[in-house]
Amino acid sequence: MGLNIDYVYGQTPLEEEELESLLIKTFSTRGELNEFEQLNIETAVEWSLKQKFSSTKILRAGFITEVHKRMYNQVWKWAGSFRDSNKNIGVDKFLIPQELQLLLDNCDYWIKNETFSADEIAIRFKHRLVQIHPFPNGNGRHSRLCADILVSHVFSLPVFTWGRLSLTAPGKQRQLYLDALYDADAGDLESLIEFARS
Repeated sequence: MGLNIDYVYGQTPLEEEELESLLIKTFSTRGELNEFEQLNIETAVEWSLKQKFSSTKILRAGFITEVHKRMYNQVWKWAGSFRDSNKNIGVDKFLIPQELQLLLDNCDYWIKNETFSADEIAIRFKHRLVQIHPFPNGNGRHSRLCADILVSHVFSLPVFTWGRLSLTAPGKQRQLYLDALYDADAGDLESLIEFARS
């Protein structure tokens, strides 16, 4: 395969068999791949904006996989399928279904009991989802869209702005985002919440 993947800091590398699942074989650079992925993601965002989802619908494993599939189904055969390899981040591949269900149940509890503010619930959900890392790739972008769906459909708030720039390219915004994620890993979600609304 002629795809030249240059990973930027914080990206999860794909296994060779995952790369072989690329639906469009003419890509030669990471930039071309990112461009087609972004077009696919935009169709998923448009779909999410035209729907009405309740927390009951959103907080199901089938919905989480559907969002990922809609984001990447024009680019990857494994879109919407849990990863079958372990990565440099994420829970063991065999624990994905259980950890995801635990997150969905926790989020349902947070919503029903107003445990946190609306933004904090959505960001806690996003953060844990990306920690679980259910898919071979696209987990960061997927978790951000899921947070947007949650905050807009369940709480009727505007979607997050996520720094207003692409977070896939190296640069200041990506570093601010990664730093906020690392703070959240240490238990402090404040900077991630702030970044999401910046």
